[in-house]
Amino acid sequence: MLNKWEGIVLRTGPYGETNKVVTLLTREAGKVTAMARGAKKPASRLAAVTQPFIHGVFMIYKGRGMGTLQSGDPLNQMRHLHQDITATAYASYIAELMDRLIEDNQPSPAQFELLRQAFHAIDEEYDPEAITLFVEWKMLPVSGIHPVLHQCASCGAIEGEFAFSFQEIGFLCHRCFHVDPYLIRLSPAHLRLVRTFYTVPIEQVGKLTLKPATKKFMRKIVRTIYDEQVGLRLKSAAFLDQLDRMPTFVREEPKAAEGRNEETAPDEDA
Repeated sequence: MLNKWEGIVLRTGPYGETNKVVTLLTREAGKVTAMARGAKKPASRLAAVTQPFIHGVFMIYKGRGMGTLQSGDPLNQMRHLHQDITATAYASYIAELMDRLIEDNQPSPAQFELLRQAFHAIDEEYDPEAITLFVEWKMLPVSGIHPVLHQCASCGAIEGEFAFSFQEIGFLCHRCFHVDPYLIRLSPAHLRLVRTFYTVPIEQVGKLTLKPATKKFMRKIVRTIYDEQVGLRLKSAAFLDQLDRMPTFVREEPKAAEGRNEETAPDEDA
């Protein structure tokens, strides 16, 4: 059966001397894998459309086994994601996270839209680290983790000072700090930021300028959840850690997300 699906290339791998195996996240059918015959040949009509991160419309013949990619028309080639090393690194991490968490052939329209928003935002040169944090927090339910972020995970209180508990996987109010001796205290700005990452769509977030220390703090929380609760460790995370240790002057500063609705954004100096 020949299918016309909108999709984004998550990864590719060689198959023989001239072919590629392409894994896509599609809007209609979820994650699918297809053989792209001859795609490794420079002159192949499939060569350009089977590059990682490409957003396009793909014609895929799907039988019982692996599908066959017949043709593809790019909607967005994501040039910045291929040309900038930092953008490439974060896009690779997002793609690997999606690939590891989403099951094959299961419709995942919400995850497809999240991936599309994330890649387009990074391609428009918004802060790739902040965009990646959005994806990490929003993919937690797909991994089976549903953090309690609207109230205290122990007593249900919605007011007071809060901290994050890995034991309870959510917020604890100051009345319940004794529940977890290893909790992480949160400032009001951090509290709003975690809720923003988890609940607000990327395209609805206004100007978001975060200090490196704030992003590192947020990353520590969500990565610890994936490491300890999900047992998920991504190969692409190692390169991100290397980037984090590079001198800041080596990397260009991403532009702020101006022009988006600023009412939903947390404090700029978080």
